[in-house]
Amino acid sequence: MKKLTTTFAIIALCFISCKKEVKTEEPTPKAVDGVKTEEPVVEEPLDSAAQMKAWVAYATPSAAHKLMADEVGTWNCDMTFWSEPNGKAEKATSTANIKMVLGGRYQEASYQGTMMGQPFEGKSTLAYNNASEEYTTTFIDNMGTGMMVAMGKYDEKTKSMELKGEMVNPVNGEKTPYREVYTIVDPKTRKMEMYDVKNGSEFKSMEIIMTKK
Repeated sequence: MKKLTTTFAIIALCFISCKKEVKTEEPTPKAVDGVKTEEPVVEEPLDSAAQMKAWVAYATPSAAHKLMADEVGTWNCDMTFWSEPNGKAEKATSTANIKMVLGGRYQEASYQGTMMGQPFEGKSTLAYNNASEEYTTTFIDNMGTGMMVAMGKYDEKTKSMELKGEMVNPVNGEKTPYREVYTIVDPKTRKMEMYDVKNGSEFKSMEIIMTKK
């Protein structure tokens, strides 16, 4: 911990030394094409100790990271897909190997299985940002060339995380919203549900039941 504190002290001091002098007076209106606009309000400067404390808090794994670390291990995934509302369900299976990386600050999962008769491989990351108090998840696989990114928060009452993002429809090239709900059912069971939008209406497009080996 002493080494970590020293590292962030150096970062904070470098940040201070490189930062330009900040003005604290009230913003003065400017005229642009005859229309008055105000300069952006500048932030009050922090002393080096306060900055170092903030950086250390930002970089130190928290209770949220402990929640992520509880999932380290191998999981069997029973996957169900729907291509349209009330459509026929399609099944697939995969195995997820989950680990924590970069000093317990991020969760990384590797998926392998079979989908639509083809070998399936995917990777996801999960991060909890101590500063914004939000989760961010990313996902890539061998079934496409895009990255899915979603953000959201965890609800302790429902033991679930709701994350929202956008994905590009490869058919028309347009961005469409999607929503993911990740639920901690019990210590050895997780449920992930994904909701897509088609013709302006949301529908459940995927459900994965994960069981820890």
